[in-house]
Amino acid sequence: MNKPVDIATVGFTLNGAPQRVAARPSERLSDVLRETLGLTGTKVGCNAGDCGACTVLIDGRQVCACLTAVAQVEGRAVQTVEGLAHGARLDRLQQAFLAHGAAQCGICTPGMLMAARDLLGCNPNPSESEVCDALGGVLCRCTGYRKIVEAVLAVARGAVTLADPAVGAAVGARAPKTDGAPKVTGNERFGADRWPDGALWLRVVRSPHAKARFEIGDLAALFAKHAGLTDVITARDVPVNSFGIFPDVKDQPVLADGRVRFRGEAVLGLVGEMHAVLQIPESDIPVRWTPEVAQTAMENALAHVGDPLHERNPDNVLIRGRVVKGDVEQALAHAAHVAEGEFTTSCVEHAYIEPEAGFAERVGDRIRVFACTQTPYMDREEVARVLGIKDTQVHIVPSAVGGGFGGKLDISIQPLLAVAAWKLNRPVRGAYTRPESMASTTKRHPAQMRARFGCDAEGRLVGADFAGDFNTGAYASWGNTVANRVPIHASGPYAVPNVRALTRAVYTNGPIAGAFRGFGVPQSTIVHEALLDELAERVGLDKLEFRHRNAIRAGQATATGQVLKASAGLAQCLDTLRPHWKKAVLGAEAFNHRVGAAGRLKGLRRGAGLACMWYGIGNTVIANPSTMRVGLRPDGRVMFYNGAVDIGQGSNTILVQVLADALGLPMAAVDYVMGDTDLTADAGKTSASRQAFVSGNATHLAGTELRRRMIALAEARADARLRIEKGMLIAMDADGDHRIDLAELPRDPRGDVLSAEGHFNPPTVPLDKDGQGVPYATYGFAAQLAELEVDLELGTVQLARIVAAHDVGRALNPTQVEGQIHGGIAQGIGLALMEEYHAGRTENLHDYLIPTIGDVPPIEVILVEDSEPLGPHGAKGVGEPALIPTAPAIFNAIHHATGVRLRHAPATPDRVRAALLANQS
Repeated sequence: MNKPVDIATVGFTLNGAPQRVAARPSERLSDVLRETLGLTGTKVGCNAGDCGACTVLIDGRQVCACLTAVAQVEGRAVQTVEGLAHGARLDRLQQAFLAHGAAQCGICTPGMLMAARDLLGCNPNPSESEVCDALGGVLCRCTGYRKIVEAVLAVARGAVTLADPAVGAAVGARAPKTDGAPKVTGNERFGADRWPDGALWLRVVRSPHAKARFEIGDLAALFAKHAGLTDVITARDVPVNSFGIFPDVKDQPVLADGRVRFRGEAVLGLVGEMHAVLQIPESDIPVRWTPEVAQTAMENALAHVGDPLHERNPDNVLIRGRVVKGDVEQALAHAAHVAEGEFTTSCVEHAYIEPEAGFAERVGDRIRVFACTQTPYMDREEVARVLGIKDTQVHIVPSAVGGGFGGKLDISIQPLLAVAAWKLNRPVRGAYTRPESMASTTKRHPAQMRARFGCDAEGRLVGADFAGDFNTGAYASWGNTVANRVPIHASGPYAVPNVRALTRAVYTNGPIAGAFRGFGVPQSTIVHEALLDELAERVGLDKLEFRHRNAIRAGQATATGQVLKASAGLAQCLDTLRPHWKKAVLGAEAFNHRVGAAGRLKGLRRGAGLACMWYGIGNTVIANPSTMRVGLRPDGRVMFYNGAVDIGQGSNTILVQVLADALGLPMAAVDYVMGDTDLTADAGKTSASRQAFVSGNATHLAGTELRRRMIALAEARADARLRIEKGMLIAMDADGDHRIDLAELPRDPRGDVLSAEGHFNPPTVPLDKDGQGVPYATYGFAAQLAELEVDLELGTVQLARIVAAHDVGRALNPTQVEGQIHGGIAQGIGLALMEEYHAGRTENLHDYLIPTIGDVPPIEVILVEDSEPLGPHGAKGVGEPALIPTAPAIFNAIHHATGVRLRHAPATPDRVRAALLANQS
């Protein structure tokens, strides 16, 4: 039996009011605040003091609540994010976060606010470096930190302006987030922040081996020893024990059945009272393991060393991708210059600050799942499949999502919770620990790539030959998409008449690799941008001018034979960068000339690097629809049934902007519900930079149709101006005011008196056997410049500045677009310089390094708006494009600084130093 735990009463002041709680003295303050007092504004991202999401103030100074025992606050003053606002009025710091777009997903926002409050309380007028120092203990994976710094400095300078745009002028305005207030007050509900009364806790037991057989022994002793344990869920409890992304590849079990294929795979679930379940030692759980030799390297898997991971793929190749146009061999044989090389990239973790969490409960013959997700309708399908029930019996309610970046496209905790709740007919909740999240969820595909690019004597590209293997890990996940998207993009955003691009997604016993902001394109972009630099040098052309000469333009054909009809803004991006580029190159060369010769292995060297990208917006070839609904309530409020999940990128805001302008009403007139499968239609997954373009169009169509119906109801002219006052619809035209009392109209089952729907599916053409066709309706383009210094003795790289020019079609909300670009650049910095996941070694935010506030340099964003005729108000997308050119720009800058070409990401100090030494020999 579990030993009784001593309980003590602790008294302290909480947000200005006296508070007494009964708790174990050693209990984490974060747990007492959240579980006992219900103050879930204090977030838990790691329980190790690494992420800072749980930051609160004790006697005015910031501490990590997860590292503070509740006994330590006896007699002291504790302030949480819930204590910042003054009643319903936000304080100036909270207002500044909204005005500057400093809160994206919002999971780190409470910690950032409390750290900033500590700083401003001690130093009302801090410098930028002092802001960075004060906030350095809080990690953010979304914003790139720059907007946060802007917000804190704005408070210090007294310059905070927060206002909604005028009616009819929402699109293009810097409107604050529609979901911003909950984020800055701590009222946003993430997966771990909401649960039904009496919910049991689910703890998942996972494999410590990358490949093994196992048996589950007699569980009777486990139940006898741990009174709070209610049940143990195993593979036998799962009606249909497989799931996956694609209809024909359902290769991953919910709970392993006698065999595991990667370290961290789920084996069984312990369900019961939270504290009892969490205290069960691993040694008490009767699982007998028989480890086997794992195939974690692609070379071994492809050489058929050992048994295949899946019988249907005896060669361990999940899928092959192919794009072929023209005659590459002949083109390269006759090219004036050819550059070639091999490049590799490491396994990269999403490292969103919110671990997977949620709850499930059975409601009659239905199951309701509340959890963090990027794709509620795919969750609905897979949970229904696992339980062996109809899709309509599953109700997915997305929580707020504390970062996703593709990692929350796959289902993770959802089927585990659903199986337990379905079996027990009791609500079950759970949250992954940080190590559990990192061990069990998907990663960016490690890649091994080889390429040759050739040009003529004038520097015009004539051919590109690319081959890449992508380690998809133990299960398919999004390996199909990566293998098919990369060949389309592998020749870069350039007009290349002859292209061959071949890929393989390879099964191994490594971590599952899935979707991660770019679906393999960031890896392949490192290759083509390095080789273009080499070609430019051989031709004797400036690197920007070489790219400008080859930039694909409207009217030219891509590698798949698609002729771009409009909105191909790469040349414009390069034009805007030209003065920055010239200044950066001249400055670096002048500095290096002053400090000494190129071959010296000491001191600092400066460099400037350039890289370009393109990215197909939306799903590759396959159907990509979104349906949006909007209704008018009897009280005059507009209800937006928004199926697009906002994971921090701002879709909740920009879609309301589009809707408001389509209706001719203020943004403040719109309420919305997000992603609830009982209330919204399927808007597709939040990935592939598709929501602004695809769901934006669907929203515009829905709003336009509702406006038409409102005007028809009022019998007004088409150009009438609409106003709603106290439940009265007023249409004003040349004939006067037309008034309709909405409360007198009949209501539909949702309670609306009028409603409309919009649907949009981008036009594409399936690819043939050589990858020829129209895979995307439109593309985003960008060029980025990186300036940096390399310490030749240490191998360290210090970024000085990044300038990012992005063709977004139209910036629906410039603040949100800039924030996406900042955040993508920060993740690109991680890919380039520090991020490298190793199973069993870097499963926390201490050993796995992501950029901190001190690692992200000043960023200048240049928005190029080459309008896309198919887009809502000309918009395309920017989520993935923001990240893609950053790492190759950094690699090219390192080469400019040192003469050394790094061919493996990340360029850690040891690798840079080793390359420098090798270059001298």
